[in-house]
Amino acid sequence: MKNVFLKLVSVGVLSTLLLAGCGQQSSPANPAGGQKTKIEYWHVNAETLGGKTIEELVKQFNAQNSDVEVVARYNPDMYKGLMQNLQAEVATGKSPAVVQIGWAFLDYFSNNFTYVEPQKLVDSFDQGDKTFLQDKFLPNVLGLAKNSKGSQVGIPYSLSTPVLYINRDLLRQAGLAENGPKTWEELVVFANTVKEKTGKYGLYIQEPADYWAQQALLESNGARMMTNGKASFASEEGIKAFEAYADMVLKTKSALHISWGEGVQSFVDGNVAMLYTTIAQRANVQKGAKFDVAAISSPAWQGKQPRLPAGGCFLAVTAKSEAEQKAAWKFVKFLYSIESMAAWTKGTGYVPPRKDVADAENGLKSFLAENKMMAAATSQMAGVVPWTSFPGDAGLQAEQMLLDSRDRILSGGISAREGLVQTQTKINELLK
Repeated sequence: MKNVFLKLVSVGVLSTLLLAGCGQQSSPANPAGGQKTKIEYWHVNAETLGGKTIEELVKQFNAQNSDVEVVARYNPDMYKGLMQNLQAEVATGKSPAVVQIGWAFLDYFSNNFTYVEPQKLVDSFDQGDKTFLQDKFLPNVLGLAKNSKGSQVGIPYSLSTPVLYINRDLLRQAGLAENGPKTWEELVVFANTVKEKTGKYGLYIQEPADYWAQQALLESNGARMMTNGKASFASEEGIKAFEAYADMVLKTKSALHISWGEGVQSFVDGNVAMLYTTIAQRANVQKGAKFDVAAISSPAWQGKQPRLPAGGCFLAVTAKSEAEQKAAWKFVKFLYSIESMAAWTKGTGYVPPRKDVADAENGLKSFLAENKMMAAATSQMAGVVPWTSFPGDAGLQAEQMLLDSRDRILSGGISAREGLVQTQTKINELLK
């Protein structure tokens, strides 16, 4: 473990107490004879973000397999929380078998944890399907889960982009175009108008324990989170974008600064006109909204092209023993079947990474034709860029610095310019 381990383990140990009983379990008898291998699958999916679908998939897998039992463990605080919990779990000598790793922590994970490359798992346990990875995934999609050294750390599982959900009823009530804004400049006007005309909020931008949505906001105005190995988001373009965001929260009070769960629920309840968040919230929004709701592609800044970080995660195998690795691969391959991938997309809204799911009759062909919200995400894939992963040991610390800066700015404790410049300087000191 690197230096960051000692700084984070105390936080992680506390989190691990919430996951009591985690790690590889003793193996009960297999009804068919022999031992049943029990493994854990760590994920970040709350009930409103695919948690129910995970429960259904695990239950289905367990019913079909008498030699393997999977236990799903939910980790709060999204991917950063999972990384901290994993850090503490490894410190005790344990490890889950399969973990979801957010794209922003690709290098950090591969530098600090032991994992088994997927092709090695195929070669060891799936000789009859040796070209599974090449056959089922496009090279550029598979490459998303390669680290900076070119190692295939895992397999892409969840792919998402930020979209703008709109309450058409509320927009019409405010005298605005019901199909929503096309640019961020228009979005600011829309948000302020909704507040002025209806008294309700115009916008909520997601604020989980990551900087994903804010990266899209800044980079779509021409800023870059990193340039030549250094943090560079505090450019004039980045500052201007964040100032517009902060002004809606602090000056016109047309945008909300609350937790992600509260923000999404406020939109679903009809109290916010526009919700900027992941397409993975589609199922939750679609089910809960009692108004004329739609999803449109992410806005661009005037004269700029949108740059949208690939959200979601890849699956990595961290199982230790050969028996656990074999069981893990069996479960992973189940998750990547056409039927499982289709269920995952239907239950969340994530874009399937496997290339043949969208057109398969037993996949998503009819579903995509019927669910127009998905087009908001699938139509903007040309603007997808990697979710910034700060290199080396800096990953978790840099991410936390960004979150602290975001919260200070949106709480009025510091200006957007000061907050971004100070944070950029601190991160670059960390990267030296």
